[in-house]
Amino acid sequence: MRIAYVFFGAFLAIAQSAYAEVASPPVLAPLKRQAQAAELSAQFLSRYSYKSVPLDDALSARIMDGFIKSLDPDRMLFLQADVDRFMSDRSEIDDAIERKDLKIPFAIFNAYEQRVVDRMNYARSLLKQNFDFSAQENYSVLRDKEPWPQSEAESNELWRKRVKSDWLRLKLGGKTDAAIRETLDKRYENTLERVYKFKSDDVFQSFMDAYATSIDPHTDYFGAAASADFNVSMKLSLFGIGAVLQERDDYTTIRELVPGGPAQLSGKLAVGDRITGVGQGKDGAIKEVVGTRLDEVVQMIRGKKGSVVRLDILPADAGADGTHRVISLVRDKISLDKQAARKTVLSVKVGESTRKIGIITLPVFYEDFEAKRKGDEDYKSASRDVAKLLDELKEEKVDSVLIDLRNNGGGSLDEAIDLTGLFIGNGPVVQQRGSDGKVEVRSSELAAPVWTGSMGVLINRGSASASEIFAAAIQDYGRGVIVGEPSFGKGTVQTVVDLDQIVRNSKPEYGELKVTIAQFFRVNGGTTQLRGVTPDISLPGLSDPTSFGETSYDNALPWAEIKPAKYAPADTVTTLLPTLQSRHDVRIKSDPDFQRLLKDIADLKAQREKGVISLNEAERRKEAAAREKRFKDRAEAGDGEDLGDDGLEAGERSLSADIAIENARKNAKDVLLDEAAAILADEADLQQGVLKAATKQTGNTNGK
Repeated sequence: MRIAYVFFGAFLAIAQSAYAEVASPPVLAPLKRQAQAAELSAQFLSRYSYKSVPLDDALSARIMDGFIKSLDPDRMLFLQADVDRFMSDRSEIDDAIERKDLKIPFAIFNAYEQRVVDRMNYARSLLKQNFDFSAQENYSVLRDKEPWPQSEAESNELWRKRVKSDWLRLKLGGKTDAAIRETLDKRYENTLERVYKFKSDDVFQSFMDAYATSIDPHTDYFGAAASADFNVSMKLSLFGIGAVLQERDDYTTIRELVPGGPAQLSGKLAVGDRITGVGQGKDGAIKEVVGTRLDEVVQMIRGKKGSVVRLDILPADAGADGTHRVISLVRDKISLDKQAARKTVLSVKVGESTRKIGIITLPVFYEDFEAKRKGDEDYKSASRDVAKLLDELKEEKVDSVLIDLRNNGGGSLDEAIDLTGLFIGNGPVVQQRGSDGKVEVRSSELAAPVWTGSMGVLINRGSASASEIFAAAIQDYGRGVIVGEPSFGKGTVQTVVDLDQIVRNSKPEYGELKVTIAQFFRVNGGTTQLRGVTPDISLPGLSDPTSFGETSYDNALPWAEIKPAKYAPADTVTTLLPTLQSRHDVRIKSDPDFQRLLKDIADLKAQREKGVISLNEAERRKEAAAREKRFKDRAEAGDGEDLGDDGLEAGERSLSADIAIENARKNAKDVLLDEAAAILADEADLQQGVLKAATKQTGNTNGK
């Protein structure tokens, strides 16, 4: 029997396949507050964005394209007929938002849910057969620009190859056929289960993401949950029990205990314990949470400082029918120190001497805006934490300081300015141009730098926004050497707008907008927009610049230039660059670790450009053997161990195995960091030589 589901708005009818044995997912519908939030967002974005983009048919089409792409980026779910039906409403979204009608995106999402159910059900049905791995077949892993399947038969063929590819990976990882069937069946079942947990807020968040990024790549919409997570990421703190949670087989599982948090101090919880119920207060009823979405469980556990939360715990070593225990914990402030600035010291040989290089790693430019606004003298701040670390490195008598900003996506603009001040003292750091064309010069007001010695900055493609402001200022002042890859290329400034405050709404309903309000420029007049910061000494990177970075967005702002600010650059680093480059070139040629990294990057690039993988077992085993030999040679050279590819995804291994792999990756040799430290050691050595020569020259002059 074939059952048709009709969704108003896109008028999409999808027939459920005969082999389906699961219920259809719930049909989600928009809420009144969501339609109001969309219309309110449209009013604000149309008027106040840095790049004025009216909500018209052209933008409507971009929103539709972005929304569909977000749901089916690899074009594996929808059929071409589905997309054709969606496109009949491609120019109607603007009118629908203005009349507070969100039927179109919800109809598309409901169709998406049904397609996921249909495809996962089909994938599970394929597990009953045995695949022929002697055939010469390829599977395309890059389908974002491929056409959607024209028919169900074509879609079935795509998914046959997808399942065959999943099976072969597990087989090459040493799994038996029985284990592979069990693993893949559970994997596809988990995907199915997630579909049934979607709520209307998920649909609305996805749609508003598509709308916001259609304005420009860095405009965002935050619903209640996304807003809370953003605030936590900037404060680096929250009120809770201090446990990192993970969803595993329908259980909310303890993955890590935060040192000093209530959970760790209580001694009542261990890694691997499963939370099966949550109760509020000393005597509140405990609500079962098995099968509940992880984000919902997290919200139930978080709460006000000093309040009590009760957890029903199934111990890590207990079976499903094991004995539970109920524990009570008092919520407290939890500091997320893993995202805070941290330091280490590396000793690097330069000729006959050894240089001590202080490494400060900064994952994000964090600042507790609320605490600062309230006048809290101890508010969390990236620049204040780095200042303390610099004082500690002075005590340790390091020769140079390297600021590691790899994969630092930005954060507070004020923190970028203050961090620059730690190295330049008082002076302009960045220029900011608003939508009215007026330019404001933002300066550090620090009377004197905290660190006056040799320094440098390590960046990669993931270094964006505030990271680029800092790196660009250090480069323009000639204050330090910039090492790494060209950065992301985000040269715009955003502010967060609370929509409920705008309409004086007493309760949070409408969410927040992160809106682009300005473009920033370097003190030399150029911008990092599109081009990013070009390092003084380049290091290789693993990222693909065509798919990651500002240049990958088709609606990014263009590069521009304004008048330079008044600043006093030094030429110290500039004069050293030729020697630093030549020493770097000589060193990496004889560094086996660096050469192996170059080989890995070349292999990755070749695979990326190839875009397909073989489904022939003999070919894949030959590739695996070559890879294993390469890693065996590395292990014999003392360069870590081969983690291999067991074909499993996150959560499919035991928790202890997952943690072991994670720790092995963290502890792996950081070839790029080591080379950056060597460059900084050279810089310190050369600067000391220049200083000695200048001192000697001064002495000779004075003696005449």
